[in-house]
Amino acid sequence: MKNKWLSFFSGKIQLEVTGMGIERLLNECTRRGIPLFDVKKRKDSVFLYILLSDVHAFRRVIRHFDCKCRFTKRKGFPFMLQKSKRNSGFTLGIAAFFVLMFILSNMLWKIDISGAQPETEHQIRQQLDQIGVKKGRLQFLMVTPEKIQQSLTKSIDNITWVGIELNGTALHMKVVEKNEPDKEKYIGPRHIIAKKRATISKMFVEKGEPLVTVNEHVDKGQMLVSGLIGSEDEKQEVGAKGKIYGETWYRSTVTVPLETSFDVFTGKVRTRHKLSIGSLSIPFWGVTLKEEELSRPKTEVETHSLHFMNVTLPVAYEKELTRESEQVKRVYTKKEAVREGIKMGKEDVQKKIGEDGDIIGEKVLHETSENGKVKLIILYQVIEDIVQTTPIVQETKE
Repeated sequence: MKNKWLSFFSGKIQLEVTGMGIERLLNECTRRGIPLFDVKKRKDSVFLYILLSDVHAFRRVIRHFDCKCRFTKRKGFPFMLQKSKRNSGFTLGIAAFFVLMFILSNMLWKIDISGAQPETEHQIRQQLDQIGVKKGRLQFLMVTPEKIQQSLTKSIDNITWVGIELNGTALHMKVVEKNEPDKEKYIGPRHIIAKKRATISKMFVEKGEPLVTVNEHVDKGQMLVSGLIGSEDEKQEVGAKGKIYGETWYRSTVTVPLETSFDVFTGKVRTRHKLSIGSLSIPFWGVTLKEEELSRPKTEVETHSLHFMNVTLPVAYEKELTRESEQVKRVYTKKEAVREGIKMGKEDVQKKIGEDGDIIGEKVLHETSENGKVKLIILYQVIEDIVQTTPIVQETKE
């Protein structure tokens, strides 16, 4: 099998040898290392194959024998190439067909989005257009599915998760939207109590009887709105409902280093385009003989599989981005470190009180500086929702 493939690519020729001493001629060819294939004797002649590269060597040998040879057949890639040159139009047509099919097989022709409401789907398609993911675009010129996923989840708020699969020329997306809380159809009898100690700053009661007023101090567990309304003789149970905000305090401990080192990109980027075959990567664009060395390089590789029709080829396209970075040292003065610490603590407290809460003030209780770090104990004054509900317990009469 190995010799057949070798003979195909190098080309082989069938000869008809006639005359006297053919056996001695064949033996001499064997001694001189000229391979002979498919030797057949027919009447007074012998038919055999030799490699195209051995034609001149065979001619030098046959001169010393009383034999004649005639070329009868030509086989192999070199002769196919000669024929293709004579039929250049047909050959170019076949080549153009395969190139066109390869390009079309690596384009994006369908974007399928499932699991999303029409409004969300419209937002997704707009975001895909912004990042260059659209029909008719070559797949290896687009960002990877991982980056598409990151872009969608970051830019569209009402998406919890999105799964992306690139299957041939189609991009399939499965979206999971954030579930909005169901509207309360029925609220059982209940009171509203304070979930922590606070000073009432504002309140709005929809149902129930308010038991406190604005600027009043309340303790944890104290009843704020009663679910029992009406006269003392005829109390009616309702589900107390309202929004009550109180002024509370949060204590936070923050440590800020005076010196911090981190890497930043300088803006210099080296781009290489490669073809990947298994574990072998062959660069074909973006390679120069003299390349500028990048300090502290950070390399990122995007890999796109190549397809022909519905078949995934064992060849992949790789785009290698190497960015130059440098180490930057950030130095805070003590005053700057205190400001940064207050900011960090405020961000942490804001996560605890939620979007409805508001930080209205802060006070540094304690400040120490040692071992290149500033340690702060900060008290934050906040306005937050202090509503907590508790069911009305029926009292049994003996």
